[in-house]
Amino acid sequence: MKFLDGLLVAAFLFIVGSMLGWVIEVLFRRFFSAKKWINPGFLTGPYIPLYGFGLSLMFAISLIPIHTGYEWLDALLIILIMGAMMTVIEYIAGLIFIKGMKIKLWDYSKQWGNIQGIICPLFSFLWLLVAAGFYFLMNEAVLEAVKWFVNNMWFSFFVGIVLGIFLVDLGHSLDLSVKIRKFAQEKQIVVHFERLKESIKEHTENFEKKHASFCFPFKSARKLNEELDGYAEKVTEQTEKK
Repeated sequence: MKFLDGLLVAAFLFIVGSMLGWVIEVLFRRFFSAKKWINPGFLTGPYIPLYGFGLSLMFAISLIPIHTGYEWLDALLIILIMGAMMTVIEYIAGLIFIKGMKIKLWDYSKQWGNIQGIICPLFSFLWLLVAAGFYFLMNEAVLEAVKWFVNNMWFSFFVGIVLGIFLVDLGHSLDLSVKIRKFAQEKQIVVHFERLKESIKEHTENFEKKHASFCFPFKSARKLNEELDGYAEKVTEQTEKK
């Protein structure tokens, strides 16, 4: 595969993985964790880059030639590598946001054996299950999709459009994070992203008397700094109650 073709395939898998991951997170929050519809992640649109990088990486790992002489051991090693790398990606992403941007996109601090609230044994085990599911159920389908993409490079035009929209969204979200980071540094706190969204949603529905936007969770009649002040007050109240 040529280098350019490889980049296009990586972009294709990244977009597909990011969008599928967003759907998974929306459903997980609705039916298992928050029990409500929440637009997850850092971006406004239907993308979660962690899953995009994860799908690209798991596909690349699946191509690694491992031959121990035992088919079951080959599969086990590949799954373990995939699961471990997903945990590494999750840790690096969490560390970048918490240390660099003062933002928490997720919080495992209540989970047993967690490290800095970013990774924990339970979710590392879930990543292993995801890796096993990919290896046994999705690997062939993804391989066929990649082969189709390589033989139909005209589709890269649409991948480019989606990637362009993603980059615009990323620019907007990074600009937002810079403002949140400045506020967090002044208050010497770390902002929990989803709690901030919930705070804005509550204010919008209770005081502005209108339904909060699922697609644009930061849309509000108040300025961002005012929403952040409201969020900080709620965090302080909850801390004092404890």
